[in-house]
Amino acid sequence: MPRSIFECIPGRATGWISISAAVGFAVAVTTVWPANTTALPLFARQTGQNCVACHAGGQFPELTPYGRLFKLTGYTIGQRTIPLSAMVVASASKVANTSKSDDPSSDFQKNGSLIVPTGSVFVAGKVTDNIGAFLQITYDNYAGQSDDGGYIGHSGADNMEIRYADRHVDAHNDFIWGISANNNPSFADPWNSAAAWMQYVPVPSPTSSSFIDGNTPYPGIAAGGNIAGISAYAYWNQTIYAELGGYRTANGLAAFMSAGVPKDEKTMLQGTNPYWRLAWSHAWGASNIMIGTSGMVADVYDDPLDTSDPNSVHHFRDIGFDSQYQYLLDPHTITAQLAYTRDHHRYPAFLANQPVEDANGDPLPDTNASDTTNVFRAKVSYVYMAKYGGSLAHFNQSGSTNSALYDPTRVYGNVSGSPAISGWTWEAFWTPIQYMRVGVQYTMYEKYNGASHNYDGQGRNASDNNSLFFYVWGAY
Repeated sequence: MPRSIFECIPGRATGWISISAAVGFAVAVTTVWPANTTALPLFARQTGQNCVACHAGGQFPELTPYGRLFKLTGYTIGQRTIPLSAMVVASASKVANTSKSDDPSSDFQKNGSLIVPTGSVFVAGKVTDNIGAFLQITYDNYAGQSDDGGYIGHSGADNMEIRYADRHVDAHNDFIWGISANNNPSFADPWNSAAAWMQYVPVPSPTSSSFIDGNTPYPGIAAGGNIAGISAYAYWNQTIYAELGGYRTANGLAAFMSAGVPKDEKTMLQGTNPYWRLAWSHAWGASNIMIGTSGMVADVYDDPLDTSDPNSVHHFRDIGFDSQYQYLLDPHTITAQLAYTRDHHRYPAFLANQPVEDANGDPLPDTNASDTTNVFRAKVSYVYMAKYGGSLAHFNQSGSTNSALYDPTRVYGNVSGSPAISGWTWEAFWTPIQYMRVGVQYTMYEKYNGASHNYDGQGRNASDNNSLFFYVWGAY
């Protein structure tokens, strides 16, 4: 039985033919999709605003100053309405070179084929004058594979947040404060240079998407998502933003924040782990700018299924710096973002200072007791008439060389022990109607797993991973 409507198309071809067929599909959809929708549906009905009011150039999910106020005031602006919405993504990924593989069907699943990898349902919006929510449940059509090679779909909790917020305005002060219960450190943040928001296009699970932009290094929080935390925040005179929170394992009453995550993949935290954020923002004319810093200290159990040993934890300390500039004056929108995170990772004793041999049986240096990883990302984008746009992004990851990373397997291996990855992504996108974006990204690598050439010891070069990614992303 076909696994998606796109696999029912008679005469469906593979490779670039599928990608060109996807373009035809996108054009066809615009002829039947309702053209009078405004902004993200569940918030549009609530606020009565157009997409460009909350999203820079209409490009969801990137927020404008008004969009940030809507979020910081707890999604409560406007009137209560039906709190449901949905989104779906159709995409195709194509890796430049699949020849240097022992099993291309496994290393590059669905390469060049049009698929429908993910879809989400949102329950969100105003609950009371001070309480609002953003709850996302996502279905992954390619979450796993059966023994016979068939794909298995699975749903689970995605980004989730419940807020209480209040605002006090007088002749001299504009003070917003609130409390956020969420499952992803920095999800409460209103800027898109924050760790939870800088990567925004949903990433498909098949391995043909392993090298697309969404899987390149992004500054982030080592603890990841699907944990449970409470943070308090304040925003004074739309200038100073501060947030302080603590995160624990998503158990008990907070178990819904990790619903659907397999037990052996769940992040298990030791105790309460602190997260903080401080930012300065300023607006003048059609421009606004933010400069900020954030960080988190997290203790994560090595084995999610065994938390009995308090010494079996990985200790992470993340410190980040980021900045965002926007120019918003119809018909032009310009956004520039910079983000950098330095992660210090201390391993549990049983993983530190362990002997390692290479593929020939020769000894390598013992594994490290701790590592430091640096991730830098820069991006600039332009949108015209809230319809046509493009962006250029640069990514660079560097850090400690560690024999624990040594892996002589093809395609995904690493014989240098270095985590270095660097390259560029170009993107062009089109918003034919509100709630729908058609985009194409090309990601090229200068370095992968520590080298430009023969990084896996099997002759594969970084440029072999260059990838084209086409997507159609819609919400209703």
